[in-house]
Amino acid sequence: MSARGVPDPARPADTPFALAREEAFARIRLLRTPHIGPASYFHLLRRYGRATAALEALPELAARGGGRVTPAPEARVSTEIARVRALGARYLFHDSPAYPALLAALDNPPPILTVRGDDALLQRPSVAIVGARNASAGAVKLARDFGAALAQAGCAVISGLARGIDAAAHRGALAAMAEGGGTVGVIASGIDIAYPPENTALQEEVAEKGLLIAEMPPGTEPLARHFPHRNRIIAGLATGTLVVEAAPKSGSLITARLAGEAGREVMAIPGSPLDSRSHGCNQLIRDGAVLVQSPEDVLELLRDFGGAPRSPLREPEALAPSFAEEETPADIEALLGAAPVAVDELVRQSGASPGAVQMALIELEIAGRLVRHAAGRVSLV
Repeated sequence: MSARGVPDPARPADTPFALAREEAFARIRLLRTPHIGPASYFHLLRRYGRATAALEALPELAARGGGRVTPAPEARVSTEIARVRALGARYLFHDSPAYPALLAALDNPPPILTVRGDDALLQRPSVAIVGARNASAGAVKLARDFGAALAQAGCAVISGLARGIDAAAHRGALAAMAEGGGTVGVIASGIDIAYPPENTALQEEVAEKGLLIAEMPPGTEPLARHFPHRNRIIAGLATGTLVVEAAPKSGSLITARLAGEAGREVMAIPGSPLDSRSHGCNQLIRDGAVLVQSPEDVLELLRDFGGAPRSPLREPEALAPSFAEEETPADIEALLGAAPVAVDELVRQSGASPGAVQMALIELEIAGRLVRHAAGRVSLV
């Protein structure tokens, strides 16, 4: 139990990693505070060293950004922690040895995950299998067969517990778990919410026999804006992402492109040009994704994968800024507007250091006046 009378949110004491209870509680509270996302969370930890110190600094930072902030109430965080434990789940912090190295390598990894099940699967060779929700019968069979073969070969098969291809990949992996292989489900809701409802039993089976992962707090319904966050986790956990069947504008293609931008292998199964559900896969292959036709193709690609993707779907990597002691935030508000602009461009135009620019952005973000967009861009609200 913690000093606040709630279960200790850190991992059990007999594991190699255990945060001090106060710091673990403060990290959860910091991340649940309005306007604190992964980017600002990590910047604050780098600057202040501990979440407890970052929480104390929030009011002053928000005031300098022209607004106010109230940290998440302690009682609400205590209730969340008790709920997580009651579900048989636990927290996985970004600097825990159990936190997967591939996911940590992303530019914006989730600072805290809620997990249920066997997190040893996160250390296995991993393949994400994604695709259409309204998949054809043939594609569903392919996803099930690929999931089974890859799990039997000792891989962790990762997907999003959606209808169609996702569900088929999970079911195939569950039916053929062997040699340490299995399946990992990543959801866009809280760890206690099943979506879609028809996959409730499947989600529970994944949690009991494999691993279930959520970034959102318990009780969070799966809103549309949460799915891109889930997709980045799916792509980030896997060495390679396989798209079985997908329309040109689909979440599956977003996941594939996120995988490419993270430097991972991107694979696709070709389909008939007469079926619109195959157009996304065919487009990926035309753009440079690797064409695969069997589980053996996937395994061969993963064995040979050295970190340099065969597809041109990768964006240049951005280096995280370092913060000098007591660094003065840059004066950049005049450079910002409603149109998103790259942070690198703000650094160039302001002439300030990356750390000074980021501190100014953090102040505006905590004050509720800044929005972060994809590809490292920001704008004023």
